[in-house]
Amino acid sequence: MTLGLPGKGGLVGVWGQSPYARRGEAVAARRGAGLVRIEDAFLRSLHPGRSGEPPLGLLIDRTGVHFDGRAPSDLETLLKTHPLDDHALLERARGAMARIGAAHLSKYSATDPEAPVPEPGYVLVVDQTAGDASVRASGADRNRFLEMLYWAQEEHPGQRILLRTHPETRAGFRPGHFGPDDAQGRITLCTDPVSPRALLEGAIAVYTVSSQMGFEAILAGHRPRVFGQPFYAGWGVTEDEVPIARRQRTLTRAQLFAAAMILYPRWYDPYRDRLATLEDVLGALEAQVRAWREDRHGWVAEGMRLWKRRPLQGFFGGEKPVVFAASEDKASALAQSGRRRMVWAAKAPATTDAVRVEDGFLRSRGLGADLVPPLSLVTDDMGIYYDPTRPSRLERLIAETPELRPDQQERTRRLIARLVSGGLTKYNLDGSLPPLPEGHRILVPGQVEDDASIRLGSPQMQSNAALLARARAENPDAVILWKPHPDVQAGLRPGAVDRPDRWADATVTGADMGTLLTEVQEVWTMTSLTGFEALLRGVSVTTLGAPFYAGWGLTRDLGPVPARRLSGRRPSLEALVHATLIDYPRYRDPVTGLPCPVEVVADRLESGALPRPGPLNRSLSKLQGLLASRAHLWR
Repeated sequence: MTLGLPGKGGLVGVWGQSPYARRGEAVAARRGAGLVRIEDAFLRSLHPGRSGEPPLGLLIDRTGVHFDGRAPSDLETLLKTHPLDDHALLERARGAMARIGAAHLSKYSATDPEAPVPEPGYVLVVDQTAGDASVRASGADRNRFLEMLYWAQEEHPGQRILLRTHPETRAGFRPGHFGPDDAQGRITLCTDPVSPRALLEGAIAVYTVSSQMGFEAILAGHRPRVFGQPFYAGWGVTEDEVPIARRQRTLTRAQLFAAAMILYPRWYDPYRDRLATLEDVLGALEAQVRAWREDRHGWVAEGMRLWKRRPLQGFFGGEKPVVFAASEDKASALAQSGRRRMVWAAKAPATTDAVRVEDGFLRSRGLGADLVPPLSLVTDDMGIYYDPTRPSRLERLIAETPELRPDQQERTRRLIARLVSGGLTKYNLDGSLPPLPEGHRILVPGQVEDDASIRLGSPQMQSNAALLARARAENPDAVILWKPHPDVQAGLRPGAVDRPDRWADATVTGADMGTLLTEVQEVWTMTSLTGFEALLRGVSVTTLGAPFYAGWGLTRDLGPVPARRLSGRRPSLEALVHATLIDYPRYRDPVTGLPCPVEVVADRLESGALPRPGPLNRSLSKLQGLLASRAHLWR
């Protein structure tokens, strides 16, 4: 792409049918060049383009423009002529449709699915911005919108009518066709930034001229009444007031979606600066939407250590800077302004109403005790995943989603394969694997003995020595491999075992956990995350405590697992992984600073494109370890 006049056989790019497009049209006609029209894709961004946010996709059309039914476009040609019968393509379409609905994604996705919506049973009439190119292409004006409103009332006597304003109208960028004066009697105006999906779910009928929300209505199961000529009209899934004679084919929703959302757009990956698939963009938008929805009111973080504040600001301060408070009382006072409260889980009082924060399960390449910043954090508004004495948000996710949709299963299987092939674990420490004794190998991973997961989740066994002794007693002929916890081995935390060779055949230090797990047949643990990482690799796991992954039928549990986990449908391994690594944590890309899906963090961990702690961090970590060890002695 270049600036200036086109050469022989060149193309002139213009933005849709904007006022500036006429200049490009004139140049193309004068120079005998082709014309390419460019528009935003149907999943654009959080906010309207006039806010300055770049799009996640573009529609590049050499024939026409998708919203102008007066002439064909590349999209119309696809819809008319492409077989749209490939099973894999249609499965992708169905999966993406489900993801978009579940996450309440739209062209502009900065909406709150939890925001109040009117009682179901209304007729939804969709407004658009005055002078919009798609409105002009349909020959519509305010009178046409008033006609649509009239028919909505005539065809649904006595029913409530809801006028939904356009996001750019709400933001003050452009006026719409309806205003407060039109909201009379049974007609009300919806100007709140509520989720389009939520509005569609409560509607009994949908009326539109040419809004993209008509397309979204089709995906939500409606057959919208259309008073213009948008791309989705004429294919047997709408009631058309102005039919288009060229369009005679009948399509399913999945076929319409496959053409409009998979085959037609050019999607962009903002993390890797390259072209992307629709699924890549869904992952990006899901992560960005979640961050906006959770962070837009701002956070107050109480009792956070100084070194954690910068990472927390990066994760949660994208909409409003995080305010740090030294005490619970100060945090409560600051929260009166509407901010949400967060507290590091290990420091949270038992009765706090603050959201608990903790490191995620794909954390970093290096130890938290070395003050290496995290790539993932979890937020829990119920409890925290390592505390089985009360329900947690992760436990709820696992229990409520024991079965996955086909697209979720496929994504999770790909993630598991990626983590296993890349040898990825929580800390991803480098280290070669020493020669191991032959035989049935059982790995016993050491833990930090004053860790909250042991104090709360393993009441019957709380020492590494006792764990080793139990593993040896019940497996006299096995090869027991003892791996001390890196923080303990570094002298930063308590948990050292005196003479582990009394029970273990070998002590493995400095070895990469991802590689080690491929060489063992079992793992015995109290509550270590190593047990979860072993499940990913098909290794049998025995638990002596109650880690989050115990009690679901995937492990052999010798500890006191909460009874609430033992009933109901049993989740598959994929369901456990989806809840644990996709639904529960938040991820932040260390390269772009953007909220991101888990797959981007897996990329960064494999490639090594990560921030490195400086000498000051290492000095602070040693001081922290010294103070922690003295505190352990003083207790």
